[in-house]
Amino acid sequence: MKENQNTAIYKNRVRTYFSKPQNVILLLFGIILTFTTIAPIVAIVKDTLTIHPGTIDAHLTGKASGYTLINYVDLFTSRLAKTNLWKPLWNTLLLAVFTCVISIVYGGTFAFLVTRTNLKFRKYLSSIFIFPYIMPQWTLAVVWQNVFNSNAVMGTANGLLASLTGFEAAKWWCQGLVPSSIVLGLHYAPFAYILIGGIFRNMDANLEEAATILDTPRWKIMCRITLPIIKPAILSTVLLVFGSAMGSYPVPHYLGLTTLSTKYISLNSKYTGEASILAIIMMIFGVLILTMNQVSLKSRKNYTTVTGKSGQLSKINLGRIGKYGIAIVMIILTFFTSIFPIFSFALETFLPNPGDYSFLYTGDFSNLTTKWWLTSENVTENGLYGQHGILYNSTIWHAFAGTLFVAVSCALIAGTIGTLIGYAVAKNRRSKWASYVNAMAFLPYLMPSIAVGAAFFILFSNEKINLFNTYTLLIITGTIKYIPFASRSALNSMLQLSNEIEEAAMIQNIPWHKRMFRIIIPIQKSAIISGYMLPFMTCLRELSLFLLLCTQGFILSTTLDYFDEMGLYAFSSAINLILIVTILIFNTLVNKLTGASLDEGIGG
Repeated sequence: MKENQNTAIYKNRVRTYFSKPQNVILLLFGIILTFTTIAPIVAIVKDTLTIHPGTIDAHLTGKASGYTLINYVDLFTSRLAKTNLWKPLWNTLLLAVFTCVISIVYGGTFAFLVTRTNLKFRKYLSSIFIFPYIMPQWTLAVVWQNVFNSNAVMGTANGLLASLTGFEAAKWWCQGLVPSSIVLGLHYAPFAYILIGGIFRNMDANLEEAATILDTPRWKIMCRITLPIIKPAILSTVLLVFGSAMGSYPVPHYLGLTTLSTKYISLNSKYTGEASILAIIMMIFGVLILTMNQVSLKSRKNYTTVTGKSGQLSKINLGRIGKYGIAIVMIILTFFTSIFPIFSFALETFLPNPGDYSFLYTGDFSNLTTKWWLTSENVTENGLYGQHGILYNSTIWHAFAGTLFVAVSCALIAGTIGTLIGYAVAKNRRSKWASYVNAMAFLPYLMPSIAVGAAFFILFSNEKINLFNTYTLLIITGTIKYIPFASRSALNSMLQLSNEIEEAAMIQNIPWHKRMFRIIIPIQKSAIISGYMLPFMTCLRELSLFLLLCTQGFILSTTLDYFDEMGLYAFSSAINLILIVTILIFNTLVNKLTGASLDEGIGG
């Protein structure tokens, strides 16, 4: 009798548990995310121990199959250890650190000027400043080459500066750590601007006003009050930028810096197992970043004034000259990082040969050509290598269609899953299982893209399952990588939604799907749409994540790499232009239709 009662109680508990949609969502996606996050990691760890026929581990062991530790021994102790591991690792860490410093200093300073001073043209500057992040990561790297490269120093076609002025920039300025750090720093500066700018805009002005009344020097107010308040935003920027910079492939690839990601690509064919170890090292840094983020969340301080929050945010007066002078400097800077790249890529597609800017100093515009765009036949001469012009090139437009398909699919799937996870975690915010699911959803974002791509390549490109060069594999990988965009956006918005709203509907026996579509989604429409649009726009310009998963010419980003290798720089510039214009059009449409904007509420 007692056993029957216990069984009935257990069944009731199970029934009650599964009657709540948020519990079903957490259980389902907890299992799925555990597999999709842990399985690739296990696969890549296994790959470091596997003997690969025809590679260095097979040569060193004298075996064609089985398992060995020789990959670890060779990578860490051989005479090539410095070249294959230690130097790329050191360069990667330096690149990540310098990128963080540049992005925080530049983005943070910009955020301060826009939100806390009487700077002129704030609305325009606020909108234009985020362009480098919207654009593909390699955009500024290619522009850097187009401007500073010279034949005498780099052995390539002359850039704009060398062609017009004869000035030849030093090699350390054209390639290596310095330009890579500057370009990535400019690319991720909008991160710092958005995060720090939001705090600057909403921070309590009473804290600084009280210090000013006490005649505290401005520098001391900045160090003792302002910086501690924005410390969480700075830390969040460091965590996000550090992980992203570590896994960057396009920028160091174009600017000639050997990092873990570029070394992975070069080692992958003959040193397959050792390349997988490099991916594991990058993943370890991702896990460390997630751990640091969890620790920082528990240790953050709150700052409160006993007099209530000030309704008026005091702005620093830059003076008549300062507010216009600094604004002009910022307009010039943002022109070169946001608008000039579009003009640069457009110009490259009309040059008769790469680096031939003679029309600028001769005034002879007849030297420009439309052959790169309008050639409709297979022409072997004139540098086309048998390719049709851009407008008639089936490879480019097939890749463009594939890119749109993958981006839309990733956005719909990642956006839906992320929204459901955000809803469920917000409902069970004190549950350890909810915290676990939230961490599993966010972990792929912190892992370097090249490492995530490598893990899914190993997991889904073998004898048992071979999805290499299929849209299915790109969509699976992209979805897992971009779920954090939607889940974080949904979670932050759901936490602001009172439970009483949904409970009132539950009392009236309104089904869950109707509560979602009639109440929750309409209220949080803007945040949910952002959760769909961020994966879409990021997927359009992704290269590092998809580089190993498909052949060149399959999607636009890998097609760009293909034309670069062929020396058809006009074609790769055109693809850059197509990507930038497509992303800007979609971003503008979303802003107009929904009012959602990355910089909304900052520049004002």
